Amino acid sequence: MKVWIGYWLMLVAVIHTVAMFMFFPAPLTDIFKRGVFDSIGTEPLLGAVAWFGLFGVLLFIVGMAVNSLERSTQGVPVSMAWAILALTMLGIVLMPASGFWLALPAVVGILFQQRQLKSRTA
Repeated sequence: MKVWIGYWLMLVAVIHTVAMFMFFPAPLTDIFKRGVFDSIGTEPLLGAVAWFGLFGVLLFIVGMAVNSLERSTQGVPVSMAWAILALTMLGIVLMPASGFWLALPAVVGILFQQRQLKSRTA
């Protein structure tokens, strides 16, 4: 079976993080000028940028875990596909113009790989 889903999620995470630097240079500069620690305060834009960056890192970590699971004999659990789908759909509903759509191939890939694994063991 081809291993690609974890790499896909890690690539999306890298693109997400690069996009943060491209689209939010001024707020990022402001965060660093404030010394990073406790720099967000109550400013919504700074909070959004911080979460944007943190989500990119978290998605990369999920991609690493998925990559490891893909290599196992049992593959990525279907429950993980449904969890990623739920988060993805919520993101799409809240922000249709976002990059949440890029997680859908991973969901389809996990479900397809599980179907292949089950047909091999049956």
